[in-house]
Amino acid sequence: MEQLDLAGRRLTVVGGTNGLGRALANEALRRGAQVTVVGRTLRDAASARLTFLAADLSSIREAVRVGRELEVENDDVLLLTTGVFASTRRAETPEGIERDMAVSFLSRLAVVREAAARLGAGRAQGSSPARVFVMGSPGWGELGRVADLNSERHYTAMAAHGNTLAGNEALVVAGHQRFPGPAYFGLAPGVIRTGIRADLLGEGSVVHRATEAVIGLLTQTPEAYARRLLPVLFAPGLEGHSGKMFGYRGNAILPSKGFDLDYAHLFLAESEALLARALGVGGAD
Repeated sequence: MEQLDLAGRRLTVVGGTNGLGRALANEALRRGAQVTVVGRTLRDAASARLTFLAADLSSIREAVRVGRELEVENDDVLLLTTGVFASTRRAETPEGIERDMAVSFLSRLAVVREAAARLGAGRAQGSSPARVFVMGSPGWGELGRVADLNSERHYTAMAAHGNTLAGNEALVVAGHQRFPGPAYFGLAPGVIRTGIRADLLGEGSVVHRATEAVIGLLTQTPEAYARRLLPVLFAPGLEGHSGKMFGYRGNAILPSKGFDLDYAHLFLAESEALLARALGVGGAD
């Protein structure tokens, strides 16, 4: 890590204004990269190498706009980190999508659909393919419920969140065929103290504060994770290995059992149908 020089490299972090995305964006800036972050509120000081695009990524319509507006032609890496954890009671966005599904997966899918063909296309001829890194929990064995992606038939917080985990793994496994151009990789950071559990535990509640305090004592910080994983994002040895996944130490991990290419395509097809439904509800074209 201490030898990592990212001068001239370009990184876009969707969800880069908080949590792990923010930590990775800041570490990349310190290493000399040009960084674009997408999120609700920029919490860091302005920098000549930092670009901010404001967006509410609980809205699929907003995610489509982000995918269209992002200037990714010269990017090396697109990192998707937006995420929440489903609450104990089902919450729905104005577009009719279960909130965790909208934020943690469907918005990411919308961005990739709009941006993948342009990602890295303006770089020098002969450059290796640009990369999409998808943060979630690949390899944890979660296959989701492909017949109930929007958690309308049956709802529990864990099952709803499981659908987002499966969706993100599907994007890693089949992204190179469904949205060709870049290579796709998965990141499984494990449990780290961030704001992702606020909806589940009740933001600011005693349980929420106590849980995050214990997690902070027992696990690595977002900054430590960023220092471990940033070299992976730009590692030259990943060429030709689209679909690979990495654990909380940057170590290679195996995909979930049963998550083959056919199932990934099925999951993404159903997800795109749900995305189209959201855009119809929202009135977008």
